[in-house]
Amino acid sequence: MEGVVTPEIWIAVAEETGLDDLRRTTRDEPDYQKLMEYRISILTENEIGLTRIQKVISDLNVLAGAKDFLDLLRSRYQVTLLSDTFEEFAGPLMEQLGRPHLLCHRLVLEGDRIVGFEPRTKDAKRKAVQAYQSLGYHVTAFGDSHNDVAMLHQADAASLFRAPPGLVGTHEEFPLFDTYAELAEWIDSIIV
Repeated sequence: MEGVVTPEIWIAVAEETGLDDLRRTTRDEPDYQKLMEYRISILTENEIGLTRIQKVISDLNVLAGAKDFLDLLRSRYQVTLLSDTFEEFAGPLMEQLGRPHLLCHRLVLEGDRIVGFEPRTKDAKRKAVQAYQSLGYHVTAFGDSHNDVAMLHQADAASLFRAPPGLVGTHEEFPLFDTYAELAEWIDSIIV
């Protein structure tokens, strides 16, 4: 979701708080558990709670063209967003996107303080793709980060979208697209 149809939430939080350490994303760190522990420690040290983060998110807009792209896909296919974001973060952005089906994680809170997170399951994106496939669905997936690679390998068809050079260079097995129009054309070409 983040970096594909919405801005990177943690980068927006970093900009609002002045804490550059929060700019680190799944495009930089392949170990999501490690990344979240790092983020939570920074939030704790700086006494930044959920309310402040939700305020930042409420001021964000989805990426230009993202809603039209998802509307186009939804007019032709079943669409599910698989994301490593959190239910407590996603609401305002999902509203702007017309409330697509989103599978993501939950935060663990003590009052307003983020103290942890509950992943849906280990390797959730890949397992979600497997589950859809076990029901007889053809799964086409695209992503932009290290945390998407297992999902992309599991999918029936997969591509990278606006991915950083380091990821593209190590995963040349996936086509790379930089615009929603290119991505939509590719999806249409592979789904029969």
